[in-house]
Amino acid sequence: MAGGIRDGNISDNAQINPSKIAGGMGQLLRKGRKFLYVDGDFGGDSNSGKTVANPKKTIQAAVDAANNWDGIRVFPKSMASGATDPESYAETVIIPAELDGLSIIGVGTGRTQGGLPQVKIGAGSTAMFTIRAPGVVIANLGINGASSTGGGILLDDDGSTKTAFGVTISNCHFKNCNTHATNGATGGAIYASSTGGAWQLLVQSCRFYKCVGGIVLVGTSGSVPQDWVIDDCVFGTGVNTETDVDIYCAADGVIGLTIRGCDFATVDVPASGTIARYISLGAGTKGLISNSRFACISQGTGAKTFGAAGNACIIPTTVRISGCYGEPASDATGDSGDIYRT
Repeated sequence: MAGGIRDGNISDNAQINPSKIAGGMGQLLRKGRKFLYVDGDFGGDSNSGKTVANPKKTIQAAVDAANNWDGIRVFPKSMASGATDPESYAETVIIPAELDGLSIIGVGTGRTQGGLPQVKIGAGSTAMFTIRAPGVVIANLGINGASSTGGGILLDDDGSTKTAFGVTISNCHFKNCNTHATNGATGGAIYASSTGGAWQLLVQSCRFYKCVGGIVLVGTSGSVPQDWVIDDCVFGTGVNTETDVDIYCAADGVIGLTIRGCDFATVDVPASGTIARYISLGAGTKGLISNSRFACISQGTGAKTFGAAGNACIIPTTVRISGCYGEPASDATGDSGDIYRT
């Protein structure tokens, strides 16, 4: 950081203007609320965390010191010369039910691995972030699930003591996130547990790379969620064989699902992959898929299909398709590339 911000060459009561960082995700705080800072290189968990010169060392320590509607800002850890993976925050973070409106926002240079603070535990079966409070914002973070099986962000909502509704996840880079080696329906980069719930979810401008499952609704035993918006995201790998499904909803689905302006690269099905599609939506899903692009032949010989039994996307008739495109079979056929329900 320029100007000595991270080496302590500023006054102890200095604050970053949060509107100048985090890709436009700055915020104003209520009276009596605070910003907390996390720096894995120069921080200490016994520090107050209230200034950039006195930061916490771990994200969870900042969460533990936070009140509802506080904001947490996370600095990236320094990368060694020649490194091919960022230095990571090797921790699992739980946001408890009482922290309504908490924001955790990385201070980064761009939505790439290496341009954002990265969380990577490297082992275990616990999600890297577990959200149990409403109105939470997670933004500008890299989340790498390599060598672990707990997935990225778990929306843990039981409709009673845990209520993860109104969550926003923005400008994050997800890599290697899975809860199963070949079955994306069990969880992934962002997922709601088998109880469902987690109404009013916004996922915007995120990248999903080499994740077995992307955005996943595992089940709805407690509540069928409503009003999920997935906007301007990039899915899939285009290489190797890791991705089973990019967006999945269990049988009762989501009411008011909107998938808008997203790009879907080739689904590279793992050996014995279970879903093997870009999108698979339960019959109870109601919503819209619009202005999205799919890397498959959309018309002519060898075309992939979209519909209730589609081999590219399973989409019930209660979900409309508008302005979506695939690859024409060939220029010679004059196919438009428009995607139609079969």
